[in-house]
Amino acid sequence: MANSTTHNADMLYDKLKEYFGFSSFKGNQEAVIRNVLDGKDTFVLMPTGGGKSLCYQLPALLMDGVAIVISPLIALMKNQVDAMRTFSTESGIAHFLNSSLNKSAIQQVRDDVLAGKTKLLYFAPESLTKEDNVAFLRKIKISFYAIDEAHCISEWGHDFRPEYRRIRPIINDIGQAPLIALTATATPKVQMDIQKNLGMSDATVFKSSFNRPNLYYELRPKHDAERDIIRFIKQNEGKSGIIYCLSRKKVEELAELLVANGIKALAYHAGMDAQTRANNQDDFLMERVDVIVATIAFGMGIDKPDVRYVIHYDIPKSLEGYYQETGRAGRDGGEGHCLTFYSYKDIQKLEKFMQGKPIAEQEIGKLLLLETVSYAESSICRRKTLLHYFGEVYPEANCGCCDNCRNPRPRVEAKKELQMALEALRDIGDKFKMDHLCNLMMGRTTAIIKSYGHNKLEWFGAGSEKNERFWGAVLRQALIMGLIDKNIENYGLISINEKGEKYIDSPTSVMIALDRDYDEEEREAEVAPMGKGGAADEELFAMLKDLRKKVAKQHGLPPFVVFQDPSLEDMSIQYPITIEEMQNISGVGAGKARKFGEEFIKLIKAYVEEKDIVRPQDMVVKSVANKAGNKIFIIQSIDRKMDLEDIARARDLDFEELLTEIEGIVRSGTRLDISYYLNTYMDDDKIEDIYLYFKEDAESDSLDEAIEELGSDYTEEEIRLVRIKFMCEAGN
Repeated sequence: MANSTTHNADMLYDKLKEYFGFSSFKGNQEAVIRNVLDGKDTFVLMPTGGGKSLCYQLPALLMDGVAIVISPLIALMKNQVDAMRTFSTESGIAHFLNSSLNKSAIQQVRDDVLAGKTKLLYFAPESLTKEDNVAFLRKIKISFYAIDEAHCISEWGHDFRPEYRRIRPIINDIGQAPLIALTATATPKVQMDIQKNLGMSDATVFKSSFNRPNLYYELRPKHDAERDIIRFIKQNEGKSGIIYCLSRKKVEELAELLVANGIKALAYHAGMDAQTRANNQDDFLMERVDVIVATIAFGMGIDKPDVRYVIHYDIPKSLEGYYQETGRAGRDGGEGHCLTFYSYKDIQKLEKFMQGKPIAEQEIGKLLLLETVSYAESSICRRKTLLHYFGEVYPEANCGCCDNCRNPRPRVEAKKELQMALEALRDIGDKFKMDHLCNLMMGRTTAIIKSYGHNKLEWFGAGSEKNERFWGAVLRQALIMGLIDKNIENYGLISINEKGEKYIDSPTSVMIALDRDYDEEEREAEVAPMGKGGAADEELFAMLKDLRKKVAKQHGLPPFVVFQDPSLEDMSIQYPITIEEMQNISGVGAGKARKFGEEFIKLIKAYVEEKDIVRPQDMVVKSVANKAGNKIFIIQSIDRKMDLEDIARARDLDFEELLTEIEGIVRSGTRLDISYYLNTYMDDDKIEDIYLYFKEDAESDSLDEAIEELGSDYTEEEIRLVRIKFMCEAGN
């Protein structure tokens, strides 16, 4: 059990500072840790980035005996063990025992544990069940058991692992000690399932808010997803990102395509041999590559705090999976863009995968998928929908940080059409799929409609003035509202139910948001701004990042294990030039300052002297760099052939404002060459047509006249861009 001494607040804070370099706890951390130290069973629901691991790492360092941590992935254990060793001078402080170790390595771990050097011992659930491990653990004093990623216990969750169900009997076999179960995602149903299965119904439950305010959620229709992804990554150059795909084949293809487009990317999936997978993950952690393309089932092991975007090429099977995967962005509290490409065809593909599985499993899978569809197609704030799914109320009407709130979709009344579709479905019976009913309403003569004589029904073409998208949205709305059922055994057949019959008799208003076709310009406007804020010294920050990479390489560690981004950012505001000052930097404890601080201090000192910087410590706030100079910046950037969208974003301008700036520069007689940009984004024929108009037909450089003359095939933006090219070549 726990130490009998009471853990006073000061001691806890001292240890937090000494081991981890933090001067305060986040959210529920302190309450959780006290509960563990008091020897009580503890259940922690805390979103990714909330600091779950500290909840068992700190008590493990303070209590007698060894904490047994059960974690599902080898890669995740390795990361945590590496991180723990940077906090301590004793390298035996943390170990893992799993299938990746050879005999002598296993012996070394056991010796350290028996010698009392080890405070945390990590296991995969499969290794824990091995007879010789059970026998070994019976010999040692266990302070407590920590079950990480506890949602793996529940088949209602998104990462069900049957071997997790065996944890409780094994613990009973090894010997009693308090339990702490932790998960970053659990609906109320999953939570009950976990507690029941671990026999910890009396545990104190600590539930943090599932809201991640720094994440921006966005869904786009899957029209030209590859091109979109390449553009998105290029707009966020040098930032780390993860892309999830459903199939291994797609992972390989997409990784290859990114590399061909000059992006540093690698693949990661279960079909690769363990060595390649480990190497690819290390390359990502060490920042030798920017992007990992992975299968959805993988990536729990990617424990990198500064992932700046998570892209879903395919939508996940459940909202819980979606929350967990998007949650890998912005764990350090910095920006995180969660971009998902959505097409209903993907949902149908996922439904197909379920065929052949036991009916009960299909039943669960179908319900989880329905939630995902409802989330994707809903026009309600994404945060509201997500938090509601986890049993939490989000009171704000507009979160301001998702696509639905930033760009509300137009909604239309569909009461009449929904009633009509339900009546038609009642008439044709339960032998048809959704697309058949859509075709019937629109009056399309397909082979199946003809063979059943449905082209002779009164419903045939009754809704022909509406398109497929509209009818698809109406029927999916009916599914989500529970007015029609989908037959599981006969894949995808739909039928009306009692609730649907009632709706026909007394229909109520139903507003549906139509899938809109994201127009290119609109899409640009919807990209969340991804610039680093604050008064950090950008130049020093970049130099510190380079140094961190070098130091990390020398030590064979991922860069963020040396110092996390927020620490580097703090350094580039505070300019610490002594070890003492370094210890005041957020996230830098005495151990870290001693272990890694020296080189960073040297660099900062030289930088401060060279730039003649007055440091905040010297009671003067350093001045923020002069924000003027747009003109020079634009000219230099175009000389360097920088993408115009990037130039606009760097100067916090929208595209139209940038064009106005460029036009001003050109008018004042400076010649700019934007051909590189035009050739990337415009058709040669279009460029030539507009150019010829200005060269031969135009009477002035008036935009309105040009628009009228050239017609609707050309956008205003295209005309302005070619006009700039013409003015430069003809006039400057």
